[in-house]
Amino acid sequence: MTHAVSLTTLDALTVGATATVVHVSPGADADGGAALSRRLMELGFVPGEKIRMLKRGMPGGEPLAIKVGSSTFALRRFEAALVSIQPE
Repeated sequence: MTHAVSLTTLDALTVGATATVVHVSPGADADGGAALSRRLMELGFVPGEKIRMLKRGMPGGEPLAIKVGSSTFALRRFEAALVSIQPE
């Protein structure tokens, strides 16, 4: 019996939850999209990496505080939406 893998995007992760990065998608902007996805990968958002949602800012839930390894980053919601994850 196989189990279906539940994938979502980082912007949907709840505070305190952990996940594993599966994929970083290029953004919608033809020029800036590839640069943004490359930058996220340079920061450590690479397939297989464990991440944790630390906090959501107020108002509106932005920025998102995300822990990757021993570093913490603040991402805007549209940036986090580029990161496909598998919640734990």
